[in-house]
Amino acid sequence: MPRGTYVHESEVEERFSCALDGGGWRYTAERSDGGTIELVADGHWRPARLQVTSGDQVLRGGAAGAELLWVSAGREGSARATGFLGESPGLRVAVARSLGLAQGERADIRLLMLTEPALAVRTVPQRWTLTEIAWHEGDEGGLPVERYEITDLETGEISEFYLAGDVVVAAPGIELTGLVDPPNFPES
Repeated sequence: MPRGTYVHESEVEERFSCALDGGGWRYTAERSDGGTIELVADGHWRPARLQVTSGDQVLRGGAAGAELLWVSAGREGSARATGFLGESPGLRVAVARSLGLAQGERADIRLLMLTEPALAVRTVPQRWTLTEIAWHEGDEGGLPVERYEITDLETGEISEFYLAGDVVVAAPGIELTGLVDPPNFPES
């Protein structure tokens, strides 16, 4: 079971663990600023259950059919979206895996962006492209690392991140500073 630490640009540490779990996937993390995240994804990598805390704010959400539902600070909402996205790399993992892209493929999707610290939710349209899969030598042999390009379809801004199994190895504003045990590589 991979465990490690991400350091965010704001110097906040996110200590995480993740594991394949009964046909799905579980990601839990505690942040040095007191925030937490628990994500349970189903066998299709859709968020079956999500809980994020930031200060006094708590957001709970999950999938119900094609819709994602959420409750935060007494406000409820729903939208047709692929997944949730926010500061935590665990949310990126679930979205990337839910798309099931092959190298060179892309998908235009809608995501629910969580803004911190208020945990407000807004819908954002993005294009995700799996641009490259490169093999890197590691202690356990060859390790496939996927490079994703994300285009914000409202602003045209482009970013990228790198994913090995169920661990983000590099992303804008996020550094993986420690990893115990190799990533899980779920079968497609």
